[in-house]
Amino acid sequence: MSTLDRAIDKAKTRKSRVVFAEMDDDRILEAANELEKLEICEPVGLAKPTKEHVSSIMESRGLKESVARRMLARPLYHAAAMVATNEADAMVAGAKSPTRRVIEAASIVIGLAENATVPSSFFLMLFPDGREMVFADCAVNVAPDSKSLAAIARASNASATALLGESRVALLSFSTGTSGTGDSVETVRAAAEATGFPGPLQADAALNPSIAAIKGTGFGDANTLVFPDLNAGNIAYKLARELAGAKAIGPILQGFRRPVCDLSRGASVEDIVAATAITLAMSPAWRTR
Repeated sequence: MSTLDRAIDKAKTRKSRVVFAEMDDDRILEAANELEKLEICEPVGLAKPTKEHVSSIMESRGLKESVARRMLARPLYHAAAMVATNEADAMVAGAKSPTRRVIEAASIVIGLAENATVPSSFFLMLFPDGREMVFADCAVNVAPDSKSLAAIARASNASATALLGESRVALLSFSTGTSGTGDSVETVRAAAEATGFPGPLQADAALNPSIAAIKGTGFGDANTLVFPDLNAGNIAYKLARELAGAKAIGPILQGFRRPVCDLSRGASVEDIVAATAITLAMSPAWRTR
């Protein structure tokens, strides 16, 4: 059974309520109908604004009521407020909104998880030969410093463990070990030292046991690749998709107090269904109702 199939089965057992901030998009509407038909979740649209929604926004940043009401008029903030007040278990958005806007609304209203310091993202990569991998961060952090890169690695390790059953993290660089120098190498090295995950590693040493042995790293079986910056991550996942025929599910956001899914604006109905199922399968069993 594939990771996606397992995620769908797991999501079905949770019967989560998912608020879609962009139900006026035909793709979202069709995906919501499919999700409900398959019993993956209970899709909900934006509810009538309430005092509780306003209060959740006010309390999140100490805002005035007038400011909170203006923010609530925006669909992304409205959806986030529904999650913050337990009217929905997860939020899915991004079909019509840039990633930065989805993250902004989720950060302000829902907030980060207790041990998280930065939000980040990953793609679940499904390759034609059956390999399944996590690529991070491919959508959010442009140039993370060593502390942020360490946070991304920890979050990705948790996500991969939840989805793949086990995680083998590699912090990637153009240099393996001490073979190269430079600011980016030192950033990766510091993140590796802070987390205990192997790095810096070149991609071949992270993925190929023979090359890993030659380079003396002792690895070569990574299934969770953490890229040094957004340039590398975004380019890598798109090359894997276009040249190797990999299916990329995501970007899936990580680091928030409650599940938040950011969709690609080019997402198909199939993509939306898959990303929603993955998001729900990763979430802890914190439901209150």
